Amino acid sequence: MTRTDSQSGVQMAILASRIDAIARKMANTLFRTARSGVLNSGHDFSCVVLTADCRLIAGAVSLPAHVMAGPDEIARYVSEMHPVLKRGDAFLHNSPYHGNSHAADHCLVVPVIDDEGVHRYTVLAKAHQADCGNSKPTTYIGDAEDVYQEGALVFPAVQIQRNYKDVGDVIRMCQARIRVPDIWWGDYLASLGAARIGEHELLNLGKEVGWEKLAQHVENWFDYSERRITAAIGRLNSGTAIVSSKHDPFPGAPDGIPVDVKVTVDAVAGRIEVDLRDNPDCLPCGLNLTEGTSRSAALVGVFNALGDHTIPANAGAFRRLKVHLRENCVVGIPRHPFSCSVATTNLADRVASPVQVAIAQISPGFGMAEGGPIFPPAGGVISGRDPRRDDTAYVNQVHLGITGGPATPRQDGWLTLIHVGNAGLCRHDCVEVDELSYPITVWERRILTDTAGAGKFRGAPSIRVEFGPAEGASLKVFYNADGMINVAQGAVGGLSGAPTGALKRLCDGSIEPQPACTGVSLSENERIISISSGGGGYGNPAERDEDLVMSDVREGYFSPEKAKELFGVIFCVDGEIDRKATNDARRALLA
Repeated sequence: MTRTDSQSGVQMAILASRIDAIARKMANTLFRTARSGVLNSGHDFSCVVLTADCRLIAGAVSLPAHVMAGPDEIARYVSEMHPVLKRGDAFLHNSPYHGNSHAADHCLVVPVIDDEGVHRYTVLAKAHQADCGNSKPTTYIGDAEDVYQEGALVFPAVQIQRNYKDVGDVIRMCQARIRVPDIWWGDYLASLGAARIGEHELLNLGKEVGWEKLAQHVENWFDYSERRITAAIGRLNSGTAIVSSKHDPFPGAPDGIPVDVKVTVDAVAGRIEVDLRDNPDCLPCGLNLTEGTSRSAALVGVFNALGDHTIPANAGAFRRLKVHLRENCVVGIPRHPFSCSVATTNLADRVASPVQVAIAQISPGFGMAEGGPIFPPAGGVISGRDPRRDDTAYVNQVHLGITGGPATPRQDGWLTLIHVGNAGLCRHDCVEVDELSYPITVWERRILTDTAGAGKFRGAPSIRVEFGPAEGASLKVFYNADGMINVAQGAVGGLSGAPTGALKRLCDGSIEPQPACTGVSLSENERIISISSGGGGYGNPAERDEDLVMSDVREGYFSPEKAKELFGVIFCVDGEIDRKATNDARRALLA
């Protein structure tokens, strides 16, 4: 490497870090100033920087399901609807039919205009709302037959600030329709503050470095990212695999929703294609994916499967990846007025997980197992009135306990993944904070034994959460669960994880099973019991390191009986491994 090459590499690394830091500053602003728990506790938001021609540059600490695809389409639509952009503009966008995820994800889009009036970059802050004006007090209406029954306010590239001042008409619309207007107002200000921080920092960076030099850096950064992913794909085998998954029966889909994912790897050319076109048409329910979430889900599966987290996920790397979609497809491009109320989670995971498994089939040693399907009640939306605060209405999504992490060729599944699309970046709630914030009591949160998908590396075990209204309160919990029937599958010989569960504990202590998609009303002394899915395992369980199995048994992830049955590891009465008996048992299992 020449001295000039070395200097160029250092400069590119520094500028890439500077832009990445801007996205992080945006995220930190939103996290620290948001008012709703889904943002300031659950971290269900993303902040990105794009070029003026709508290519993703950076999205530090963002949820992959939010940003792999979608922000590019949103920024492009904003530019089409508002061809003359000025400094001080800001746009509110949440349309599922124009690049966004579901309508609950409000995006604040701000063009970065230099002192000469030239549009240089675009920043975008996407934040899941506590309430978005739906017909029911939840941001996920799985049984909505269309967008009208869903009821959300939809803003397709609507100008919400001009010359840094709010457009009051739009503000009043939101405050009049949303159940918790003060919460929405606080979250709007937090998102706007994040976007303005991004604008301010990019203007300063452009002045410091020079706009042309910064633009050249971005092109070099894209080229570098493309080289990195090309090399990673080159380590795979070439081949094609079709992996089928299936969402459980659901309102509007009584027989379930089959999803076929076709993955083609051309290691020599350094390209991967994911074909989602051979799937059902849009359905009369809220599970239909948007174009952004369909593309994102496929890309999430590819990046997870490559096994190199240092590859930048940006427009440069995306040049080597192609996702084939079709219009009016449940995992494609939706047609208005089909509802996409649950577009970020259920079917999105039924795309991402099979992509991971397909690459594992093509290239054992890469890929991942399937992650646990979601959402159990512990990830649902709670609502009601708080008797401790003058009977004030409240609504918010909680993250009280969801595991589901899939095993990889090198490590066990994450306990705190929540679901494949957020990559573990959403955070589990603190029980005490939730009990202080809302009139609920959490009676139990614990890991369940013998629920993880066994393998050379195991998936995450299930978690059981039991909660209900606090004294003198009532509570409603809306959720859209998958995985009660079709569980997370293992890869390369790994076994499946345990199913999702939803139960209601009545006042007399009896237990009543609950459907997959519902709103459960709980009176005082009633509780909801949530059981999350276990993640799939990777590789033959009989090849798992014996000491890891012993650690699993001591942690309560597996019982000694299951350790013997699944892994061939046998324990003495003192809890130590019987090495001779174990060797014999494992040889038998491997045979």
